[in-house]
Amino acid sequence: MKRRWLRDAAAVAALILLWLFFFWRLFTPISADQASLKQGDFSAQFVTFAAYQYERLSNGEIPLWNPYNNGGFPFIADTQSAVFYPPRLATIALAKLSGGWSYHALELEMTAHVLAYTLMMYAFVRRLTSNRKGSVAGGLTAAVIAGYGGFLSGYPPLQLALLEACIWLPMGALGLLEAARGDQPRYRWLAVTGVALGLSWLAGHPQSSYFLTLFYLCYFAYLVYAHRWRWTVFIGGTAIFGALAFGVAAIQLIPGLEYLPLTARADFTFDAKANGFPVQDLLQMLFPGILSLFSPLYVGFVALVLAIIAVWRKMPQAAFFAIVGFAALLWSLGENGALYPALYNLLPGLRFFRGQERAAFLVANCLAILGGSGLAALFSWHPAKGDPGLQRLQRGLRWCFLFTLAVLALIFVVWIGDQNGYKDALGHIAFAAIIIGILWLALPIMITAKDRRLLWLIPIVVAFELFTVSWNAASTYDAISPEQQISITPPKVIESVLADDGTFRVDGFRGFGGNFGSMYGIQDIHGISPLFLSDARAIIEAGFPNPRAWELFAVKYVFSDWNELPVASEVIDQGVDRFGAINVHELESPRPFAQIMFNVHEAESHEAAMQMLNDPSINLRSTLILAGSGDYIFDAGEPIAAQIISFAPERIEIAANTTNDGLLSVALVYYPGWHAEIDGQQVPILRANGALSAIELPAGDHHVTFTYQPLSFTIGAIISLLTGLGLLIFFAIWSISGLRYAKR
Repeated sequence: MKRRWLRDAAAVAALILLWLFFFWRLFTPISADQASLKQGDFSAQFVTFAAYQYERLSNGEIPLWNPYNNGGFPFIADTQSAVFYPPRLATIALAKLSGGWSYHALELEMTAHVLAYTLMMYAFVRRLTSNRKGSVAGGLTAAVIAGYGGFLSGYPPLQLALLEACIWLPMGALGLLEAARGDQPRYRWLAVTGVALGLSWLAGHPQSSYFLTLFYLCYFAYLVYAHRWRWTVFIGGTAIFGALAFGVAAIQLIPGLEYLPLTARADFTFDAKANGFPVQDLLQMLFPGILSLFSPLYVGFVALVLAIIAVWRKMPQAAFFAIVGFAALLWSLGENGALYPALYNLLPGLRFFRGQERAAFLVANCLAILGGSGLAALFSWHPAKGDPGLQRLQRGLRWCFLFTLAVLALIFVVWIGDQNGYKDALGHIAFAAIIIGILWLALPIMITAKDRRLLWLIPIVVAFELFTVSWNAASTYDAISPEQQISITPPKVIESVLADDGTFRVDGFRGFGGNFGSMYGIQDIHGISPLFLSDARAIIEAGFPNPRAWELFAVKYVFSDWNELPVASEVIDQGVDRFGAINVHELESPRPFAQIMFNVHEAESHEAAMQMLNDPSINLRSTLILAGSGDYIFDAGEPIAAQIISFAPERIEIAANTTNDGLLSVALVYYPGWHAEIDGQQVPILRANGALSAIELPAGDHHVTFTYQPLSFTIGAIISLLTGLGLLIFFAIWSISGLRYAKR
């Protein structure tokens, strides 16, 4: 027992050392040697949103609403904000203790997830192959393949929510494996699967969590079938881990389910959702980087050979992982294959997700598990030199080597005519040829050797192959420190806007970009979150210049490279962004954030109201468009600006005074969960101008409040709190009973 624990400790230490080496340029204190994750979605989406989380949570506030992007949206319901994802909360707490939010804080969160993933993959494959002599080596190899293959080291670090949703697969799989270890189901282990799945849904990439949910269902069904248990075991077990997962994630999941049907994502067609890998991308399983910037299907040639050996040698559950991996590979082709179109109308929930190439995460996991199982199989295989199986393996490796040489020769001929265009492809194929050649010559020797310790060279070769391709990849990392990537503090060009203490919005398509409004505390009508309220998006993203959006959303400042705008404005500042010079325009007559109006134009339907916004004969400054029939007849008059007393993300206070009955129009997007009160009495909120809010306002001097208190969050928070407390009690009792059993 002691020797076994020492072997496991050595394997864990090796994984930690490999992790430190792979990310050493992100860890080193030497500025000249530092690297950082590239700008893009990582900086413009995840760093900025996390900065907003940091600011709100540090002040003891729950970030339910975000007014700083997309004209305002329910932050708690935007899945990629991951407001209550426990590792994110830990990152924020550590950043607070270390002096404040930074680009590097989220980089460290990413690296911690990679380490956790490799350790969980080691635990799963180690347990899966525990009756084999090569179990430790197999678990170590699987962890290296999973953590440093083309998928996890490619775009997921930049698409942080995707990475964090994917890494929980081995933890949940381990729970299912342990639940099925024995003659009778051990249901308590399903709590581990429920927690893993719940954490995945909290991480903020629903598509990956959807894939993970399907994987767990299939794996549990397979285990139940393999044990010949009754179907009620599958139903009951699924209900257990499904209910726990829902309970863990309910605090974000319920608000998200409320939000999703109202976003532009709900309007996507099949063509917009069916994209996947081109068929030719399958070549990158052997030759990474020859066709595209990233190669998420690449796990290394050694891993592919080991995966084939696992199936060939009939390792435990190898057939299941091979079938799932192949099905996921077909799925990842999207409309370029037949599987996804066939499933599109059959699987519930599939219609909400685009980018089917993300199924590569299941391919990578299955190949990693099979690769580790294949190495464990080699420790138990003792063929003679003339063994037919060994000869077939040698022939297969020889043919692969000859095929690679032929491809290399072809690319070399093409490279002679275009040395710049084919330089990278030539290098990748040459490296593949070297690895395949080494494996062809060395693997039969290691298999037939009496000393099984030679097989420990295989995980070393796997690490060498994957690190050579993936380490410090130019597609993922820049050779600069994280402080040089973006400015956490507001840039000089927006200082004049920050100095304005009024309540207004900006058009920051230039100068800001991304979700930087959330980080700098400026209300931008734009943003890059994939979830954007459909009606608001239809107005805001209609193009540039967009005076209609500026009017409806109370835009006061416009960042643009234009010297003049189609509405009266003054250039008050100048600066540069990554595209070049920009001007900061202040509109001469911006619409007030809140104003009292008396003219109403009624539309037959919401759709008709949206169309009326384009009618040039309707003066949107003085006329409010309302859908449906109502008694909205007021004495005609000019609009009156209402005073914003205080503005906070979830609470707006307004002083409104009028001598006549009218409507208070507010540049606040219409969304369930907002409540309005006049002098403490709740009043209904009307959908105005297609996407915004208004209330009926009687004559007089009034104090009006708009408060965001979504019932969906309250319900979700109660469910998650009760689930969390129940799980803590359950795991505490389980741990105590385990300690008592160990002492006997």
